[in-house]
Amino acid sequence: MAIRPLYDRIIVKRTDAERSTASGIVIPDSAGEKPDQGQVLAVGPGKLLASGELRPLAVKAGDRVLFGKYAGQAIKVDGNEVLVLREEDVIALIEG
Repeated sequence: MAIRPLYDRIIVKRTDAERSTASGIVIPDSAGEKPDQGQVLAVGPGKLLASGELRPLAVKAGDRVLFGKYAGQAIKVDGNEVLVLREEDVIALIEG
């Protein structure tokens, strides 16, 4: 199923959380927190301004982003969990 977000919404797939600490201690899945970063899969056409114009989004498909732990709405698409966020929920782009 193809999914296309509307306006200033983006679709993000969370990246896998670290499974061990720097010292090598393995963290079980039940004890780990959900990651607060992910890869942008799709973006909407832009934010609708009061003037009726669409302002293009600063993020694009393929970008890695940082977002709040409780931001967005989780949905399932083809059996995979993804997040639907507004552009304003993105804290930063991860470069490198």
